[in-house]
Amino acid sequence: QVQLVESGGGVVQAGGSLRLSCAASGRTFSSYVMGWFRQAPGKEREFVAAVSWNEIITNYADSVKGRFTISRDNAKNTVYLQMHSLKPEDTAVYYCAADPSRTIGVGTTIRGYDYWGQGTQVTVSS
Repeated sequence: QVQLVESGGGVVQAGGSLRLSCAASGRTFSSYVMGWFRQAPGKEREFVAAVSWNEIITNYADSVKGRFTISRDNAKNTVYLQMHSLKPEDTAVYYCAADPSRTIGVGTTIRGYDYWGQGTQVTVSS
């Protein structure tokens, strides 16, 4: 079992920055693909970014490319999402997720992500 706890959300003005963190329990965190997803009110949960266990592979949604950066520190069992140039449309609950099974590439859909955090709210005001 893996438990994920997100932090770092908040209210920020458009153009601002936030860094989300996701702390994971479990000894095998370092072998998992980790992802960030978000869900705005009335919308489906959508992919934001993902990173392979060794950080060699990353993938981003087109809507966040060039503004968001995903990274991880396996020694600290933590994955991060650095967000810059935030826009009102980035407002959502952001979820951290772990995929324990993928061995090639990183997933960009919720399929395969077996473990989820409780989410952290990000609100971007205009």
